[in-house]
Formats: sequence, structure tokens, C-alpha cells
Amino acid sequence: MLFRSRTAMTTRLALPQSRLARLALLVAVAILFVLLTGLIDGHKGVAPLRLLIQPKFPLANALPGLLLGGLLLLLSRRLLWSFGLAYLLQAVLYGVNALKVENLGTPLMPADFRMVGQLRKGGFHLLAGYLPHSPWPYLALLAGLAAIIALWHFEPPLFARRTRGKRLVGGAVLAVTLGSLLAGSSAWAGFYNGRTLWLEPWSAASTTIHSGLVSSLLMFHIQYGHAKRKADPAAVKQLLAQNEPALQQHMQMPATPASALPDIVVIQSESFFDPANLRGYERTDFTPNLRRLQAEGTSGPLYVPTFGGGTIRTEFEVLTGLSLRYFEDMQFPYLQMNRKLVPSMVRALNARGYETVAIHGNDPAFWNRTTAFKALGFDRFVSRAQFPANAAMDGKYMADSAMTDEIMDQLKDSGPPQFLFAISIEAHGPYDVEPANTAERDAIHVPAGIEGKEKLELQDYIYHIQHADHELGRLAALLAKRSRPTLLLFYGDHLPALTNVYHTLGFVDGGNMLSEPGTWLLVDPAHPGKAVHEDIASWMLPGKLLDTAGIHDDAYFALTQLLVPQLARLTRAPGAPLSDESSGQQQVDTDMASVALLRMKGKLNKLMPAPATTTIIAGNAQNAEPPAASPGKAKLAR
Repeated sequence: MLFRSRTAMTTRLALPQSRLARLALLVAVAILFVLLTGLIDGHKGVAPLRLLIQPKFPLANALPGLLLGGLLLLLSRRLLWSFGLAYLLQAVLYGVNALKVENLGTPLMPADFRMVGQLRKGGFHLLAGYLPHSPWPYLALLAGLAAIIALWHFEPPLFARRTRGKRLVGGAVLAVTLGSLLAGSSAWAGFYNGRTLWLEPWSAASTTIHSGLVSSLLMFHIQYGHAKRKADPAAVKQLLAQNEPALQQHMQMPATPASALPDIVVIQSESFFDPANLRGYERTDFTPNLRRLQAEGTSGPLYVPTFGGGTIRTEFEVLTGLSLRYFEDMQFPYLQMNRKLVPSMVRALNARGYETVAIHGNDPAFWNRTTAFKALGFDRFVSRAQFPANAAMDGKYMADSAMTDEIMDQLKDSGPPQFLFAISIEAHGPYDVEPANTAERDAIHVPAGIEGKEKLELQDYIYHIQHADHELGRLAALLAKRSRPTLLLFYGDHLPALTNVYHTLGFVDGGNMLSEPGTWLLVDPAHPGKAVHEDIASWMLPGKLLDTAGIHDDAYFALTQLLVPQLARLTRAPGAPLSDESSGQQQVDTDMASVALLRMKGKLNKLMPAPATTTIIAGNAQNAEPPAASPGKAKLAR
């Protein structure tokens, strides 16, 4: 025992004894921390040499880590251990950011931290798929932990335990300072802003390149995390007055009799887009069923508010008709909705007697869908547990064929009209999991320039998209044979996160991956019509669908249809630069923001300018209790 103690004493790190020398060591470690933070960040704005040229950029980026290291020092009295642990935690943050950039093409944003709560709600198995497969990152993390443990054991205290209250006061000051910074206190807005640093409100990527990851997170958190847009009732009145004649005419279109209302099936197809939009695939036809049905219905480019992930952003827009452009603080709507009743297409259909059912072959708690679907008005939620135990799987997730089977099982030939909203998952990334038929996957052609990992991922993606297209064709054929009229809406929620493929091949139209549209299709399978091409945004789809079904009694959805030509192309993935708007577009866009805010709050009815219009819109039950369920309707279930 004595031998071990003496060995430990002789192997402990030696620290300077004089107060001045200890202070110099502390300053040196702090400067080293700033330099290493710039090094791990890797962007030119906070590179180590910037400390000599423009010190506020690297200092601002390293400040939270410095504060944490200082707080740990006062608690532990160990200098290297404290700043080493702070740097290790910072390195983990940068590692997560690198994974997001690699898979989604965009850096971390403050709202991404809401995903932590999803890890225990069925999300770990999905998010774990994006973790690196190489052992080196894990070995590096273990080495860092080993170093921290060694420092705790061998590093002597920098100062005495008793400091006559100085440690307590200093710790309190650092804790409050760090806490206010992480909470996004407005007191920091004078430093973490676009004038002092570099903030591009439309692009987290550009901000990160110039200001560093940590600074960009803080700036977006401080500048927009607590910002609440305020509606302008006068602007809403003016917009409604300008559109009142067209709105009245639209609302007075012949309505479908209740006895003839069609069943409605909506397919939100995971990551679906036509590969023919990529250079090198112009003459391919991986989606023959989509092309055939496009010749029989309405279709075109679909502009969505997300890229590579964030499915619920598009899903929220389609179900509510509300553009997330007007809710800047709501990055993950289902995790941030704080209203028990949310105006939606679902409620509009409930008011017309529809039974409304959501279908998704995944854990219902992930993305908080169980709670969100209740707020949106769904009668039932058929999730993974309600699918047959032998439901087909392909790759990591449930096959689209199983979803088609469940849709047909849910549809009834009698009773009230039905609205089925089905969310596929087969084509969800990452695209490095072996599919059920590897020979089919390996036979897929890949353009020159795509090799290795990117080649395999592209083949996996197209393999699953071909299945999605096949199931679209199968579902349309089955619906065409039904005795009841049925409308089919099909769309992709976002482009897949094949960022390296996009950079190598590029798009046929010359666009970029953030602003490249997906695709949508609306068709009556039993009664094919003429092909109609229409650009549309995801938040305008419910108005289009209701119109086609002959349901015109919700003035908000009618208004979205009147503004389609002006506003459709303004929907973009986060971080995508907006196209130049004319002054007229800007005004309509600004006014529509106020309309959306009032709609969400259930206050839009009060601003209707004329009794006739008020009467028409009053039936939309924006924030009222949902209509009583028909006999036999089941409650929303997990």
C-alpha cells in the first residue's frame, strides 16, 4: 500500500508553485483551448491564425467551452482535467455535426437538440443507423476518456481547497454566465449577432463557415430561438378584401353531395424523387408507374421545407396547410406544437363526416406522432404494433408492400367516407443496409464518377424507390377496382441525403440539392383524366386535395389555392437561398404570414370582412372541438 502511494506521488504531474506561474499556465491553457477549438472546427473564420488577425471570431466560438472549463476548474481544482473534459465534450458536438453534414448536407441547428428526447421514444434504432461504421471515431473517444480518467488520478490541484469563498463566488458567476449563454439570453445579443460576427439568416451552413459551429448555434438560438412573429390584423383584412370576389366564387363552386364524397388515400413516400432528374440518369425510367399515372392526373414539382430528413416538416405542412416559412421558431413542429387542437385538413374532413386514419409502420412515439395526430384530429393511428406480425421487411425498415396491404385492409366498402394518411419508411436512410434482394440492387446502373460507398448508397436508394413506384402502381390498380370513388395523392417528403452524389452528378435543371423540388401526383385511379402539370408547395396540397374532392367550405384552404402562382416556389429547405421576390410577392408573402399565425391561433374568423365570407369560413372549426365521432369509430390508438 505504501509502495503504491509513493509511486502515485512520484508519477503525479508537476505544476508550478508560484501564483504568477499558475496564472500564466491558466492563460496558456485557455489560449491553447481557443486554438484547438478553431482547429477542430476547421472553417476559415475561426482558424487558429485568426486569433492574431480577428480574435473575436475564434474567441466567440470557444467561449462556451472556456466557461465550462473554468467552472469545472473551480469545482475540481484540476486545470488540465477541466479543460480536457470541456474539449472532449466539444469534440463530441463537432462529431455529431460532422455526421449531420455528411448525411443531410446542413450543420447542426438549435432545434436539433430536441432530438435527444427522441432517443428514448423509439428513435435510437433509426438515428443509430447514421453512426460511423469505422472503429476509429470510437477508439478516439475511448482514448479521450482514458486521458480524462488519467488526468483525474494523476493531476495535482492547481490551488488550495479553501479559498475563503472565492471558489464559491467565482463558480456562481461562471455558472450564471454559462447558463445565460446556453439559454439564449438577450443579454448576449449584442455580441452574438450578424454585425459583430457573421450571420446569414437564410443559411446555417454559410454562417458556420464564417463564424464557427458554436457561434452559429448561439447566434441562431439568441436571434431566433425566442423570436415570435406577430400577426398584423390590418394586413390580413387587406389581403382578404383584395381576394374576396375570387374567394367567394371559389367557395360557391358546386360541392360534392355527402353521399358521393370520395374516399381519400394519401401516400407520403419516404425520400421519393425521380432519379431521372439527376445527370447521367436522364434516359432512365426507374419510376414507370409514376409516369403512367402522371399522364392520367395532376402532377408536377413539389417544393418542400426540408432536405434529407425532417420528414415531419413536410408532413406538418401537408396536414395543416400552414407554411413553416411563417413559423421560424418551429423547426420540428410535432416536438414543438403546444396546442391541443391544431387546425388541419383532417379536421376539415372530420367536419364532413370522414373517418380519419393515419398509418405508419414505425414506433408511434417517434417524432411525437401519437400526441401530434391527436392534436391534428385523427380518429385512429395504425402504427407498427397494429401491423401483422409477419409484415414484410426490406433492408432496415418495413417494406412498402406491407403498407399497401394495410391500406387495403383499412378501406371499407360501406360506412362513412374515409381519409387514410399513410407514411412509408422503406426508403429511409441511411442507404448502407443490405436489402432483401442484393442481386436486384447490384444490377442497378450507376453513372461514371460514382464509386465506392456513394455507389452502394445510390444503388440502395434506387432499389427502394423502385419498390415505392411498384407499390404506387399496385395501389392505384387496387383502388381502381373499388366500388367506391377514391382519390389518390402521392408525394415525396424530401430528397434523400445523397449529398456526394448530387455534388458529383448535378441536376438536369442546374439546381442545387437544397432547392431541388420533389414530385407529387393527384389522380382518380378509376376515372383517368388528362395530364395536368402544376408547380405546388407542400403546404398548398391540402387545399388542392379538398378542391378535387369537392369540399370548398374552408376559406383558408381556398385562399391558399388562389395564391399558388405567387407563393409556391418560395418554399425551400432550411439553408436554401430564396429566389428574388418581386415587391408584390414580398407583400403577399408578408400578409400570408399574418394569416397563417392567426389561423394557428384560431383567430382568423374574426377578421373576415363580409358576413357572407364569415358565414362560409365559420364551418372550418379552426379551433373548436372536433365533431362527435360516428358510431363505431375507434379512438386514436398507439
